[in-house]
Amino acid sequence: MSEDPDSPQAGEVVEFPAASSRTTDIALDELEIVYAFIYARVGNRADAEDLTQQVAMKAIPRLRQGAPASSIRGYLFATARSVLGAFWSTRLGLSEAELHDDLALAPPAGPESQESIEKAQRILAALSDNYRRVLELRFLHGYSLKEVAAEMRSTVGAVKVMQLRALRAAAKVELP
Repeated sequence: MSEDPDSPQAGEVVEFPAASSRTTDIALDELEIVYAFIYARVGNRADAEDLTQQVAMKAIPRLRQGAPASSIRGYLFATARSVLGAFWSTRLGLSEAELHDDLALAPPAGPESQESIEKAQRILAALSDNYRRVLELRFLHGYSLKEVAAEMRSTVGAVKVMQLRALRAAAKVELP
């Protein structure tokens, strides 16, 4: 396999194309927001800076000259999500597909009010048994999709669909 002669080598300084172009200027301005986005997800300044640099290295050379600011921002954030996926995949030793499937939602911080608990119980009571069970396992007990599938003797795909339908049904429940 031959290397691309134009690709940068380790330790080599890379210059961005047309350093004074409008597109590059917009991208460089947007990197502050990308940094904040990444920092909020890694919680570590050094990692956030490194990942933001990776985003810049991957995205800026590929930007289309004359692209609108919204397209540039969108591409930077798409690249940031990709870089974050690779980062967490390496950090946790999981494939990127497993990251999406197995991450359970963290319970919200702060005290629970009795009113919110009662409201959640009334909503769950209004759902069918399967919908109620999948939501309880996923969100109240913190089960992964695989664990819910095993518990309910179903497939991961079926559990994903059931969870989506259960959430939609729960959103439609009218409370007195």
